[in-house]
Amino acid sequence: MELRHLRYFVVVADELNLTRAARRLNMAQPPLTRQIKQLEVEIGTTLFERSPRGLALTTAGQFFYEHTLQILEKVNTTIAATRRIARSNLLMFGVGFVPSVFYGQLPQLIRGLRQKNNVELSLVELTTVQQIQALKAGRIDIGFGRIQIDDPDVEQEVLFEEPIIAALPAGHPLENSQPTLTELAKYPLILFPASPRPSLADVMLGLFRRRGIKVNVIQEANELQTALGLVASDLGVTLVPEQVSRLKRDGIVYVPLAEKSITTPIICSRRKEPPSAIMRSANEILDVLVENRRSGRYPGTRGICEKPLL
Repeated sequence: MELRHLRYFVVVADELNLTRAARRLNMAQPPLTRQIKQLEVEIGTTLFERSPRGLALTTAGQFFYEHTLQILEKVNTTIAATRRIARSNLLMFGVGFVPSVFYGQLPQLIRGLRQKNNVELSLVELTTVQQIQALKAGRIDIGFGRIQIDDPDVEQEVLFEEPIIAALPAGHPLENSQPTLTELAKYPLILFPASPRPSLADVMLGLFRRRGIKVNVIQEANELQTALGLVASDLGVTLVPEQVSRLKRDGIVYVPLAEKSITTPIICSRRKEPPSAIMRSANEILDVLVENRRSGRYPGTRGICEKPLL
């Protein structure tokens, strides 16, 4: 399968008429028809329903269409960014992160790197599993997650352990307490992300399982914001890393747990290779931010990254 097949498919899906689609693509209709049939054979399913009145997308075709649009948009964005970098001689640095780390020191790292006038930053929200794959493929250069994953091509460093707290609907019976996991388990539990796994959801489930506590998982959400919205709707409770409490939202209260030893790590993932100039600069900023976190200080990045990259 080539990009041209995807582009042909999108035009045909937009027009739902092979003659008009061929005209838009400046090609004859018979070769376009062959290309679409080849695509269906390669995927292994019919993408279009054909009738005397024209074409219609099948259910699978509609799914493929929506995701193909995303793929082509990403390709076009990547090409445009590549051309911009080539024109300006910028150095590209990709950062992957799970949403729950974005309310602590990560923004300070980003600000520090943005002060470098020869760096183009790319921020990508990815689970830890996805970060490992993206690092190996070269799509990102550093990742921040919460899951330990053994991979020979990637090194992981635990920056620090972060307390776990509970997010409750406002007015919840446990609002003015420091509940135990046993007390929380009496209420419906909301987990995130739902996929891909393993993820923070498995870490949270493990906290209960290791203590022999049964839970009622009423809903799994793909995103942190969705999970918090469900909590605010009084659907259940959830567990979040402490820094998420900086995200203020109506209808939600955050309370510490009775067991202060319950934590989750913030893990930095990098490729196993000699660090580039940008990576050395990022590591210097990280060292300061981690030390500030451990000592209870949260200063800005002013004065942290004065060294040039090159």
